[in-house]
Amino acid sequence: MKQLLIYCRPGFEKEAAAEIQDRAGQFGSPGFARTKDDSGFVIYECFSPDDADLLARKLLFRELIFARQMVVVEAEVKDLPLDDRISPLLDAAEGMELCGDLRVETPDTNDGKELSRFCRKFTVPMRQALRGKGLLTDKEVRNRPILHLFFLANNHALVGYSYSFNNSPFHMGIPRLRFPADSPSRSTLKLEEAFHVFIPREEWDLRLTSGLNAVDLGAAPGGWTYPLVSRGMMVTAVDNGAMDTKLMDTGQVKHYREDVFSWRPARKNVYWLVCDMVEKPARVAATMAAWLMDEDCQEAIFNLKLPMKKRYAEAVHNLQQLKEKLAELGGFHIQAKQLYHDREEITVHVYRPFKVARLVPKE
Repeated sequence: MKQLLIYCRPGFEKEAAAEIQDRAGQFGSPGFARTKDDSGFVIYECFSPDDADLLARKLLFRELIFARQMVVVEAEVKDLPLDDRISPLLDAAEGMELCGDLRVETPDTNDGKELSRFCRKFTVPMRQALRGKGLLTDKEVRNRPILHLFFLANNHALVGYSYSFNNSPFHMGIPRLRFPADSPSRSTLKLEEAFHVFIPREEWDLRLTSGLNAVDLGAAPGGWTYPLVSRGMMVTAVDNGAMDTKLMDTGQVKHYREDVFSWRPARKNVYWLVCDMVEKPARVAATMAAWLMDEDCQEAIFNLKLPMKKRYAEAVHNLQQLKEKLAELGGFHIQAKQLYHDREEITVHVYRPFKVARLVPKE
């Protein structure tokens, strides 16, 4: 297995390629990346035959910024007969380790969207055929590898697998979220997706629950305030702009028309700090670091807007600066992802694991 398939946002193939080549090289698995503009994926060609599997097991997926999914490619099957795609795909999967689930996927492109209906219909008969051949467990098993069929066209697919302990748990690496009709902004989905990606579901009752205090910097009109309020939190919104009337009517929001970079809470009873502003990433990262170092919050999610050029380098630089500042106190966990609902930006999550349980009760 010499190829590693990386799903990414269309238009960010170069960033995903630069990242996997950089990280794989640091890991001792050199190779080179093949990309095609706006394709929504990258192929990393390893020089050593077993390195793709090694990377899929050992290179932490959660630490990759621009990757939506990471799959070891077992075979590429072209010219699939339209009257029987299953037989050649079964042959290609022959010899693979027993898998616990099947995902039939496409790139997140317009062409891929046209294939999505076919993929949904194809999944059931393909799953039955795989089980008949003993290549897939009779029921979904979470601790087994996942078999991926990545269709590039209706007669062209990559066959591979990912490890359930080191991949995205979502189909195509994308959480499926519904936009709330009463939210004041579609940016709500960015924070909601961040909660799904960064916070383990079993900890939602602890870390995303009523009784917590939160601050939203650059809040107006309230796209990121909305998910906090909907979970019962008390939110301080800081922005010179106007907030959504319905949010203010909840009685859970206090609005301060002040400078977001200089405002600080009077008391250290804030658990969540969130921020989604069109500002220089270095300035946002420095502000977040200052709040965390001064313990004016316990956990933070924020966006860093990226320039049009050298986006990977800019992301790495700002994250490194953030890590160096927080290293003075130690114990901080930093994770960054370009989420599905992000555009020219990445979303960063920072917290100190040993302080997660130190939740401040509602005042």
